[in-house]
Amino acid sequence: MWQTLQKAERLTWISFPWPLIKQPSTPEDITTNAVDAYILSPYYPEKDKDKGRSHRDRIKEHIRRWHPDRFDTKLLPRVVESDRENVKEGAGAVVRGLNDLLRRANTPNPFD
Repeated sequence: MWQTLQKAERLTWISFPWPLIKQPSTPEDITTNAVDAYILSPYYPEKDKDKGRSHRDRIKEHIRRWHPDRFDTKLLPRVVESDRENVKEGAGAVVRGLNDLLRRANTPNPFD
């Protein structure tokens, strides 16, 4: 899917494989809990490829894809004007959620 995005000339909100179980309608639908549910899901679409990869490694892979330095320069300019602001907000929500998940994954559990 990401290779297709890299080649596309014109992108819209629905072009993006938002890391959520259910396709979001607005940036407000993208929450840390929704992103976490997707990444931990037994139906995670890249599960076979990721066999043996930790939750933290999955999070890092998504951060690389959605990071603003890359996303804002390579993909955002090709988003149609009417969707651009929502896509930018959505991508920002994804990265904030992923960073929060990564912080949690890196914090030792005091009950272990």
